[in-house]
Parts: sequence; structure tokens; C-alpha cells
Amino acid sequence: MSEFNEFDQQGSVPNRETGSIISHAFEMYKGVFGYGIVAMIIYLIGGSVIQMLTGFDSASMVEEMKSSGGDFNYWSAPGLPLYMGASSLFGLLLSPLYVGLIYMVNKYNTKNPIEFSDLFIGYRQNFVNILIYSLLAWIISSIALALCVLPIIFVYPFLLIGYPILLFENASATEALSKSFNIAKENYGTFLLTGFLGFLISIAGVILCGIGIILTAPFIMIVMYSTYCAFLGKPRQIMFSK
Repeated sequence: MSEFNEFDQQGSVPNRETGSIISHAFEMYKGVFGYGIVAMIIYLIGGSVIQMLTGFDSASMVEEMKSSGGDFNYWSAPGLPLYMGASSLFGLLLSPLYVGLIYMVNKYNTKNPIEFSDLFIGYRQNFVNILIYSLLAWIISSIALALCVLPIIFVYPFLLIGYPILLFENASATEALSKSFNIAKENYGTFLLTGFLGFLISIAGVILCGIGIILTAPFIMIVMYSTYCAFLGKPRQIMFSK
């Protein structure tokens, strides 16, 4: 069982402005940088194992795409359908790691010691709702992407603070989705710009140096935390009791 313990803590809160939120996220990321890299390494290793098990070769597919002159059937690639299914399932099962990173950021912000086991709190606290929320977010994002990619930019802000709500308020998946949507709706401009900049910074590792995605990808999770702080206040410190 887990329980929440609440007590006064130090901690910073950004203003309800994109610049302040992104700046706050940078400051927070310094404290959990190494753990973010660990989460990404777990993701990459898992992806590699899935490729081997499904027989899908992404490098070969890229080469075929280049030589096809644009006439390439993605779904004809050997193992791709199975890989996509297994990869999506793996991504859902890893979503509690993202919640764990947010939990670590709050401990850093409130000057509490961070432990490596904190990264996995999402597997012990509100696990089922985290998975359900991740599935709902994936479905919503997939529909937006299917509508010609661009809509995802305008839909994503409504999902921006769902994970922090799940963690700090112990909410159900539908409660987190509804609350995140309502707050984003009332502050859409700030959420849109903050989410867009956070996403750009998170994928900057690909642009700068491919493997650099390991360093930058976790940043969007910190942006979620900083946005939550800006609009809902600094979360109470929660401690997991065995």
C-alpha cells in the first residue's frame, strides 16, 4: 500500500507564462538529468529487443525508402506490423517511468533526497490509471496524427498536465484527462506555446546529433511538471510508504 504524507516544503513555482515555465523546467531538469537518461536508455534497449524479436530492421527500411524514390509501401516491410504493435504496448508499459521522473523532479524542487527507486513509483502508485490514461492519450494523439499530423500540435496542450495530476492528486484516468483539458482550455495560448517549445527542445537531440535524443527527450516531462506548478501550485510532497 502507499499513502500520501503532506508537510511544508521549500520549492519554486514559475509564473503562468511560457518563458517562466520553460526556464523553470530547465532549472528542474538539472536535478534529475541522469535519471532522465536512464529512462531513455531503458526505452532504447527495449526498442532494440523488440526489433530483434519481431524481425523488423529499421535501418534496412530507411535504405529502401531512399532507393524507392518515394514509392514505398511502409506496411510491406518485414515485421513492421508486429513491431508497431509490440512497440506501442511497450511504450504504454513504460509510461509509469515518466510519472516517476515527475515525482523525482518534485523531490528535487522541494529539497528532498532523491533515490533511484523513485523512478519506478508509477508502478506502485496509481499504476492502472496511469496505463489507462496513457492509452487514452495514445488514441487521441493517433487520431490527431491520422488527420494529417498538424492537428497533434493543437491537441497535445490538452494532455500536457495529465501525468502530474495522476501522480499528485491520485486521480483516475478520466479525471486527469478532464482536468487537464479544462485547465488547458482556459489557458490555451500559454499551453500551446509551452507544449510546442517543450516538444522542440525534447527532439533537439535528433537534430543536433541523433543519439543526443537520450539527453533531450525527457525534458518534456519536466515541462509538464513546471506547467502544473504554474497553474495549480507547487504539489504537496508525497512520500511512498512500503
